Amino acid sequence: MEKIKIAVVGPIPNDTIKTYKGEILTKYGCVTHPTIALAKLLENRGSVIPISHVHKKDHKGIVELFHKYKSIDVSGVSSKKNQGTDIELVFVDQNNRIETQLSNMSPITPEDIEPFLDVDSFVFVPITDFEVSLDTLKFIKKNSEAPIIFDAHGPTTYVNEHGKRLRQYWKDVKEWLPYIDILKMNLEESLCSWFDKDYTNEEFDEDDTGHLDEFADFVLSHGPRALYVTLDSRGCALYYKDGDVIIKDFVSSIPVKDVIDTTGCGDSFAGGLAFGIAMYDDLYKAAHFANTLGAFRTQGKGFEVFKSLEETEKTISKFY
Repeated sequence: MEKIKIAVVGPIPNDTIKTYKGEILTKYGCVTHPTIALAKLLENRGSVIPISHVHKKDHKGIVELFHKYKSIDVSGVSSKKNQGTDIELVFVDQNNRIETQLSNMSPITPEDIEPFLDVDSFVFVPITDFEVSLDTLKFIKKNSEAPIIFDAHGPTTYVNEHGKRLRQYWKDVKEWLPYIDILKMNLEESLCSWFDKDYTNEEFDEDDTGHLDEFADFVLSHGPRALYVTLDSRGCALYYKDGDVIIKDFVSSIPVKDVIDTTGCGDSFAGGLAFGIAMYDDLYKAAHFANTLGAFRTQGKGFEVFKSLEETEKTISKFY
């Protein structure tokens, strides 16, 4: 079988995390979660290429972390610009947190992407609106056949003058959609992509799904093949087209008894989508892998929570 290659694009922040249980953790985040999850799935089957700008002070530690996994190609990690990301995350409960960004990654440009245009899929996991430009997605679409899986967390988040990370309306979403194949977001981000206003963290109704059908119609009529909206512990809503008909489905989550750490769940979910699309080209398999990697992420503080393809498929067959 031909080897699979998946590129994971976004920041590798140096995270300081205070859990809702009062524990303090420090680790590299964002891109590291889907990268290592995919490395486990792709062992002896392919490779995963993280593409990111990092601080020089962090470069060695990040490379050493990734070198523990033989399926990871670190050639896309660069500290030439010495401009990476530092973030503080304070969880107020299991799913909600206050975020402070202390430094900002240099944006990913077409020049950063160009050496990796032969991958089987790109998964973008930006966490702030300036990290990935629309021109970068346009460059991929013009020069590569690889599908783009895109997490809406970036364009629906901005950093104010005090370093606080806040929600914003994705004002130019219509311009981005033609260059995205699979759009992934959570419920808050779907609201930020549909209603013309900016938000505080206190304004969201986590059960408000009344807009999703109309929003999905808008999304799918402007380019993407599918829309996934994560609904925390419930699972995810999946929308796609069968001819001219929009299909709406719900893929339930994998039950988790004791949630230890939810940091990186969304990023891990996006990695699962990339694997399902690259390996099987199947929207439902992609959802199964996405939900499973998200569930795995909650089960510990480190990266040992991720499993091999065989173990992951056993979990999937048990619940799906």
